[in-house]
Amino acid sequence: MKTLRIKTTFALMICLLFISSTYAQSAPETFKNPILSGFYPDPSICRVGDTYYMVNSSFEWYPGLPIHRSKDLVNWEKIGHGLHRPDQIVYQDGLKNSNGIFAPSIRYYKGTFYIITTMVGQKGNFIITAKNPSGPWSDPMWIKDAPGIDPSLFWDDDGRCYYTGAGVIDGTQKDWPGKNGVWMQEIDPDKGILIGDKKQLTYGHASNARWAEGPHLFKIDGEYILLIGEGGTSEFHAVTIFNSKNLWGPYVPNHANPIMTHRHLGYTYPIIQTGHADLVQTQNGEWWSVMLAKRPIDGYSILARETFLAKIEVTRQESGVTLIYNPGKGLLQTEQKRPDLTWTPVPELNSKDNFDSETISLEWNCLRTPQIKWYRQAKGKMEIDLRPQTISEWKNPSFLAKRVKHHDYEVSTKMHFSSKKENEQAGLVLYRKSSTHYQLLRIKNEMVLLKTTAKEVNAEKGMLEEIARMPFKGKEVHLKLVSKGLKASFYFGSSEADLLQIGEAQDLSHFGDEIAWGFNGTYIGMYATSLGEKSKNKAYFDWFEYKNQH
Repeated sequence: MKTLRIKTTFALMICLLFISSTYAQSAPETFKNPILSGFYPDPSICRVGDTYYMVNSSFEWYPGLPIHRSKDLVNWEKIGHGLHRPDQIVYQDGLKNSNGIFAPSIRYYKGTFYIITTMVGQKGNFIITAKNPSGPWSDPMWIKDAPGIDPSLFWDDDGRCYYTGAGVIDGTQKDWPGKNGVWMQEIDPDKGILIGDKKQLTYGHASNARWAEGPHLFKIDGEYILLIGEGGTSEFHAVTIFNSKNLWGPYVPNHANPIMTHRHLGYTYPIIQTGHADLVQTQNGEWWSVMLAKRPIDGYSILARETFLAKIEVTRQESGVTLIYNPGKGLLQTEQKRPDLTWTPVPELNSKDNFDSETISLEWNCLRTPQIKWYRQAKGKMEIDLRPQTISEWKNPSFLAKRVKHHDYEVSTKMHFSSKKENEQAGLVLYRKSSTHYQLLRIKNEMVLLKTTAKEVNAEKGMLEEIARMPFKGKEVHLKLVSKGLKASFYFGSSEADLLQIGEAQDLSHFGDEIAWGFNGTYIGMYATSLGEKSKNKAYFDWFEYKNQH
């Protein structure tokens, strides 16, 4: 028996050594940016033990406030949304493009997760809480007398909590164009009630600074550090910091400012317009920062703002505690040495959704809040009701979509739909905003490719143009989009083997932030409409596949 135990122990040791060796070989030395591809702007991060949680802005898209989890700061798994019930907040009809849920902040204190954020276009700033970050999250606690946007929470050593927000509260906002600032007030985060007096902390790191926003307050090495974004979320975006020996200030701009920016590089660097950062310290003592940035292709940022990761070295200089971003580089990197954390991959997202699970995937979003259940997943199909709303309106149309995360990708789906009515239409839509999208639709016995283009830069209304129209009589149709850089080609057919291209390859430059503008991102998905009239018809989708081609 003793010999058997020795042999068993030896075999177990060999097995463990083999697993360890295989793991060591598979764990990379570096990681690639962005860590969240596609429309994931304004990241905020916190750590609980050895686990990291991150939340992003979502604007007019629902469910809102996507939440990811990671063990190594590189591999992230979506675990839920902060706004996941239609009755939590109603994104009302009329909520404009890029309004809705602005820059959130996620923090953890004594067993509770807090997300504080802004609902632009409605009631302002609010807090939601949860014991489990995957949900459920509480109903909003709306904060009275909290002007401005981008709120954040900070707990000091004595357990008192403080609200920092972006705004000018002393009436000096007209001193120069784009003047904004950061103010602070004590808050009861469990009731959403502000306490005591407000105080203006800064207007930016220099005279004539623009759009100071996105504040986060920290205490590092005995100093209070105020980290903010400046310059607007475009070509002049930057990260700056302010130092104070006391909680209430004065907060003095650090002489190293801006501590992170690509504003001096224009479009000569693969990553542009960096800003809106948050910090986290690992359990091993390292500091890292998440922030937004863009990856243009041929001069156009069609993926909008994504989430990037940078190493931080905390130094003490003349100005006090000073953060050095990516020491020796000073810029965001497309690839760099990864954090000193155990490599922990997460389950890969299925490229093909067969609609055969019990619940709908967390990857699906819709525009604004659905007040009725117009889609349902049953019997291996996604069933979508035709409704009067359209994607060109500021409403909640029957449009179920996923983020576009790559410059080169393919999307395909199989749809069952037929109608003798001109107003009843269904198909595939590539969408940036209500004034910027492509529609590949089944209309009666034809397939039609439509293009909507904004009339001018940042326009809210678009011009509808018919690109091509081709006959099709089958009840089942395969739809496909192939996107390569700034060109998108649309296809249809009775099977995947006999697809026909409809129209020429279409230009996507007007999807870029440089033309479309706005804070939202590019989506692709399934759509059905009855163009302003009531309908009992439905469209059925057998599957939906998104494949990265790069």
